[in-house]
Amino acid sequence: MKQFYSHLIEIESIVVELDKMDLTEEQKVHLTGLIDSSLHHTILDAVLSELSPQDKRVFLNHLQDGDHSKIWKFLNEKVDNIEDKIKTTADDLKEELKKDLKEAKNR
Repeated sequence: MKQFYSHLIEIESIVVELDKMDLTEEQKVHLTGLIDSSLHHTILDAVLSELSPQDKRVFLNHLQDGDHSKIWKFLNEKVDNIEDKIKTTADDLKEELKKDLKEAKNR
């Protein structure tokens, strides 16, 4: 499923690390799903932490409706540099995940 932030985030670099590991296709698919889920929850947490309680409700309603243009219009009105904040959050998590994968591979 395409998320509202999909155009900002790539996970190919993590998938490349998974491909270097001795995993079955099923394990790779499972781990990729976990990575997607972790990114999604981390990004939602970062976005929600920038919003007031009232704005959180509006954002979550837009998210539930799946209207990406409404989501971005709303976020850009409410949060300065939201795209940069999302990118930074995702990049930090991806670096942590890559480090964990590298450590797991070396075991």
